[in-house]
Amino acid sequence: MKPVLRLKKLGFAGSFAIYVPAAALMFVLTRYLIPYLSKTTGMETIFFWFVVAGAAIFTPLIVTGILILNSEGFGFSKQTWTQRLRFKRLTSKDLLFALAGLVAVGILSGAIMKILEMVIGKFDHSPVFMQFEPLSPGRYWLLLVWVPYWITNILGEEFLWRGVMLPRQEIAFGKYTWLIHGFGWGLFHIAFGWQLLITLIPLIFIQSYLVQKTGNSWVGVIMHGALNGPAFIAICFGLI
Repeated sequence: MKPVLRLKKLGFAGSFAIYVPAAALMFVLTRYLIPYLSKTTGMETIFFWFVVAGAAIFTPLIVTGILILNSEGFGFSKQTWTQRLRFKRLTSKDLLFALAGLVAVGILSGAIMKILEMVIGKFDHSPVFMQFEPLSPGRYWLLLVWVPYWITNILGEEFLWRGVMLPRQEIAFGKYTWLIHGFGWGLFHIAFGWQLLITLIPLIFIQSYLVQKTGNSWVGVIMHGALNGPAFIAICFGLI
């Protein structure tokens, strides 16, 4: 007989004791370290975003999640992965929710961008440290740097936010968890600037809601990874 999972709730204080330092780390590194490294070396800021974010932002998220699991008494096992972190086998219903969520996010984020353009005029919604020209001969090697960054990005966020924190937040906030969770996830992205943050609102809250509704962390991985990956590739080759 499998042991019953007994998790402690993660309320406002505990949640934001994680969200706030993570947001502060992201802000400091993107505001000061990445521009400094780019100016000093003459290399593109996007390169240092991949390196610094992967090593000093998303890897610490993974380490934080592991430390929390250890404090709860969970080791690395199939039960931890499927029951505690809720990386369960995907059902057809889970996939449909994820795909519907992606469509909804695409439509709503696109509408928000159009409205913003009508209000403030044309703008580049990417933060300075993420801006780059489409790849050209001699710069395709950036894709090799991007791949491990992308994996670490998705793994780090989905492991800590959805796998480790969300189940415990549900004990504290019940059916409203996705709102608190989404707000905290949005706070983490505050360094991205208000324009991009506003366009991320549909993803932040729809994904949080769907992962809570399905109880399957893979739904978050699918949505987050499917939006980040193809979008970057499209920008790389000048498609958007």
